[in-house]
Amino acid sequence: MLLTAVITEAEEGGFVALNPETGTTTQGETYQEAIQNLKEATSLYLDEFPMKIYSHPVMTTFEVSHA
Repeated sequence: MLLTAVITEAEEGGFVALNPETGTTTQGETYQEAIQNLKEATSLYLDEFPMKIYSHPVMTTFEVSHA
């Protein structure tokens, strides 16, 4: 099953990893650790809550102005 990972740097160091299809989120000290933890967390989630994914989310960016 091919899924999406969104990786961002955490303020306190390390990385946060999110899978938007399932909502699973985890973290790791390194990029590779965050991805590995996300794979594990998502696999455990899918064991408990099986689902078929028919399409991938559309990823884009947008800009916000604030005072």
